[in-house]
Amino acid sequence: MNENIIKDMTIKLGVRDNQVKNTLKLLEEGNTIPFIARYRKEATSGLDEVQIKEISDVYNYEVNLLKRKEDVIRLIDEKGLMTEELKLKILSCQKLVEVEDLYRPYKEKKKTKATEAIANGLEPLAKIILSFPLNKTPFEIASSFKCKIEDNDKKLEGAGYIIAEYISDNAYYRKYIRSFFFKNGIITSKLKKGKEIEDLNKVYEMYYVFEEPVKYLKPHRTLAMNRGEKEGILSVSINVNNEEIEEFLYKKVIKNNSSLVCDFVKDAIKDSLKRLILPSVEREVRSELTDRASEVSIENFSENLKNLLLTPPMKEITVLGFDPAFRTGCKLAVLDKTGKVLDISVIYPHEPQKEVEKSRKHILDLINKYNIDVIAIGNGTASRESEAFVAETIKGTNVKYIIVNEAGASVYSASNLAIKEFPSLNVSERSAISIGRRLQDPLSELVKIDPKSIGVGLYQHDVKQKELTEALDFVVSNVVNSVGVNINTASKSILSYLSGLTSKTIDKIISTREKLGRYKNRIEIKKEAKLSDKVYEQAIGFIRINDGDNPLDKTSIHPESYDKTYKLLEIIGSNDKELGTDVLKEKLKSINKETMKEELNTDIYTLEDIIKSLEQPLLDPRDELVKPILKSDILTIDNLKPGMVLEGTVRNVVDFGAFVDIGLKNDGLIHISNMSNSYVKHPNDILATGDIIKCKVLEINKEKNKVALTLKDNI
Repeated sequence: MNENIIKDMTIKLGVRDNQVKNTLKLLEEGNTIPFIARYRKEATSGLDEVQIKEISDVYNYEVNLLKRKEDVIRLIDEKGLMTEELKLKILSCQKLVEVEDLYRPYKEKKKTKATEAIANGLEPLAKIILSFPLNKTPFEIASSFKCKIEDNDKKLEGAGYIIAEYISDNAYYRKYIRSFFFKNGIITSKLKKGKEIEDLNKVYEMYYVFEEPVKYLKPHRTLAMNRGEKEGILSVSINVNNEEIEEFLYKKVIKNNSSLVCDFVKDAIKDSLKRLILPSVEREVRSELTDRASEVSIENFSENLKNLLLTPPMKEITVLGFDPAFRTGCKLAVLDKTGKVLDISVIYPHEPQKEVEKSRKHILDLINKYNIDVIAIGNGTASRESEAFVAETIKGTNVKYIIVNEAGASVYSASNLAIKEFPSLNVSERSAISIGRRLQDPLSELVKIDPKSIGVGLYQHDVKQKELTEALDFVVSNVVNSVGVNINTASKSILSYLSGLTSKTIDKIISTREKLGRYKNRIEIKKEAKLSDKVYEQAIGFIRINDGDNPLDKTSIHPESYDKTYKLLEIIGSNDKELGTDVLKEKLKSINKETMKEELNTDIYTLEDIIKSLEQPLLDPRDELVKPILKSDILTIDNLKPGMVLEGTVRNVVDFGAFVDIGLKNDGLIHISNMSNSYVKHPNDILATGDIIKCKVLEINKEKNKVALTLKDNI
């Protein structure tokens, strides 16, 4: 471990020295982030998964940055050009771009106008000019300068190119100009001539004539303009006051205003700016803007995904999964309380067949035959038409319905996983099953889909895909491990996110389960599936056996703490048969935690986790959240009036607001400006995907079928 890096990290991340060191040591030993966050709190002083990952990421970045610094120092030193001052400058750099700026003058260049001039022996001439002699014009200096080139104009042209490159390679100048772009630049976007026909839906209309200071540019606008530019519809650039930058360089470069070479050097400065610096810095600034926007977008996507995955399951209900469609018919899948498929069928209630009564009878027959509790309708094509049909059909019954976000269901339905799971069914039938299961256990179903295909982000295809994948996988892993996994029902998909497990290990666990029928205890998993000590240690605390031999196996208590748990139960006069009972809860209330942790020879974090697990052995963080809204009738835009209070489900949170399902074909929008009477930095500070909220209708646009909503009271 690098002590200097660790010291800097404690300041940057606001954590203590020992927290960083212990976290890095645990990671080096092969412990997973979920395991460290859950079962090594005493070492990290209770750091959560996000903090642990941040420590890991920042340390790796700093190590790579230091390696690059060392490489640059070595490369410059090999040329015999390293000075102590330059070395200190390189070592003090905080960003990679600053290191590259300092290395630029010493870097091997491709053939340029300046390198060609240097090859022709003109570098000494450039240096003479930059000494700013008093009594000689540039032409007189060139006339007396001997080199391969005889033409004095050509000599001066080459010397100008060399001076321009000197200026361009100066790290201090580039840093100033880059900062100037961020502070004073204006980003502009224009519609390319003749391209309006390609933007049929006017997606980029607001960017046809658009400008905004770079320092105020919102991340989603950066990504929108990037996409429009990539599609060839928009022309995007950053404008700055070139004269201010020129004046800055004049003051820095020109050492003697009385010299007769000043005008020549000023021309070289202008050339350097126009040809070398401004295009390069603009690319760098736009790249940094994109990186920032990408980071915000990924954070936003991650937060939305986390909230979606934590949608509370609707347990112990029989569901009719309803995949809407027009021409090909609506696919139906009846699922029992465990998600097992009981019936697959298709109806044609819409155009062109429009077999309304036949379809209605079929739905009612299924309701009566299987005692269906809820109909889960996908929110894709024909969703609202299907909602109207279902609402009319279930009148007079006790059945409810709900609109389910089916984003990614078609991806799953066509996947090898779905084919293996339901080989005899077609894509739409599998989709109906997926829609129904998303209501019963959203997490177990959603983990079967590539997180990027779930569709709860903004401009997800425009951000860095590697970083997006890593971030979303991290989110899914955190959620799966925080919820825990029932090993006797878990799919390979959900086990793939479990702490410490590899594909090979998962295959062994599942094949052994199939051979045994079910696992009876945690020790049996290790023994029969032949898990290594390390894999068992990392994974077992997140594995649940709800109806096994040992009551502790259904809790999140790690087997390494079983002895302490039994000793605790003995001390308070209880046993593992009382888990979750009011009797045990009362006994646990009387514990003096400080005294007890000494008696058990444990730490306060482990003791508190044990107590919580004994009180709520089947604790699922999702159970504490508000359940999805079930409905029995539809809402139309004609029913709405400004000021009307509605209940809805937040479907997506983006930089500029949140989309809320209030029961219409299109989700309503709560703009960030209508989220609170106080300033809101980001919509995620107020709302999260999956939230059940009450909101007011602000505006209704029947022509565009759009509804603006508000959370403010004063409308």
